[in-house]
Amino acid sequence: MIIIKNAHLLSPASGTDKVTDIRIDDGIIADISEHISSEDFPDAKIIDASGLYAAPGFVDVHTHFRDPGFTEKETIHTGARAAAAGGYTTVVCMANTSPAVDSKETLSYVYREASEEKIHILQDAAITVGRAGKKLVDMEALMTAGALAFTDDGTPIMDETLVEKAMKKAAELNTILSFHEEDPKYIGTAGYNAGPVAESLGINGADRKAEYTMVERDIALAFKTGCRIDIQHVSAAETVQLIRDAKKNDPQDLIHAEATPNHFSMTEEAVLEYGTLAKINPPLRTEADRQAIIQGLADGTIDLIATDHAPHTSSEKEKPLTEAPSGILGLETAFSLGLKNLVLSGHLSLMDLVRRMSTAPAELYHLDAGRIEVGMPADLVIFSTENSTTYNHFESRSSNSPYLGLTLPGSVEYTIAGGFIVKSP
Repeated sequence: MIIIKNAHLLSPASGTDKVTDIRIDDGIIADISEHISSEDFPDAKIIDASGLYAAPGFVDVHTHFRDPGFTEKETIHTGARAAAAGGYTTVVCMANTSPAVDSKETLSYVYREASEEKIHILQDAAITVGRAGKKLVDMEALMTAGALAFTDDGTPIMDETLVEKAMKKAAELNTILSFHEEDPKYIGTAGYNAGPVAESLGINGADRKAEYTMVERDIALAFKTGCRIDIQHVSAAETVQLIRDAKKNDPQDLIHAEATPNHFSMTEEAVLEYGTLAKINPPLRTEADRQAIIQGLADGTIDLIATDHAPHTSSEKEKPLTEAPSGILGLETAFSLGLKNLVLSGHLSLMDLVRRMSTAPAELYHLDAGRIEVGMPADLVIFSTENSTTYNHFESRSSNSPYLGLTLPGSVEYTIAGGFIVKSP
């Protein structure tokens, strides 16, 4: 049993915003009261949360644990540790492993490994066999085997007929398709925005048109088929506006979108300072794009914050600009970046940040998470907005982050998943 004393509870689903005590028993939230006497529960572990906030554990619906196939970058165990360090109690892993998660056998492997961890690890399956964009997987069989949703993340599906077929099947099964939207015909070197920074480095980068033209296509197909879609890692202002316009005429609530902390925190200028550590797909773009993404989060155009946690080895990131892989770690720094660039800058309230990082992704994917209520699973994060964190070390197996060594506002003090303390001071 755990009793959390004097926590400032933020629970967007119920609108709760007050100082209270919380009692956890057998993995469930058993009581939320102004005062819970510790003397009545002499065996309980007491957490004094005075001056701290308690919120639903963060939920990341876009993360890469690289297992199977790339365990030199991350394993399910090290990924779970990174998630816990960042306040995440539920994560959804992408299917771009080796082999891809396109079979019940690979899916079963992930869940066997995940069963050893205390945080909740869910897995998306691929949309197409081998993520090759040629043939649909057996969605129904994979859902029966435990796939949460479907994505070929990392690879755009260019065959429009195949995408429409996938959407029709997903609508029939009441599941979600999430899309990496980058048309390769508008991309020179992936990972860098086509613009003055790339030009100064002698790179022909990725044009913004690569993203918004595919988003326009997939919004139209979603409306045609009645399929719920999740547009991943939005990077361009045109994309934000397309989503905003679509949502104005979306009675079935089909169109959803993610923003990463990287895209609302940095611009293409970061490449000049951090080199390949700032190389991601889609790329960091301009300050106008960054501000458009922030406004999209503020007005609800962009539903949720997803990390796109993408571990790579140091030797990979030390390759030349055009050869190094794209990707940045995300789980451990996401809260600090949200606090700094969204809340302390005056764009979102702290409650709204929690909503975008926890409640909204849980609701979109119909997860038993994102709420602190009696009877709910005890998945909580306890954090400080007054303290800061110096990121000298990551729990991830990799360290590919431009934030390594930086001090950022906010600190995750405790992460509690299923009633287990998985991160503490």
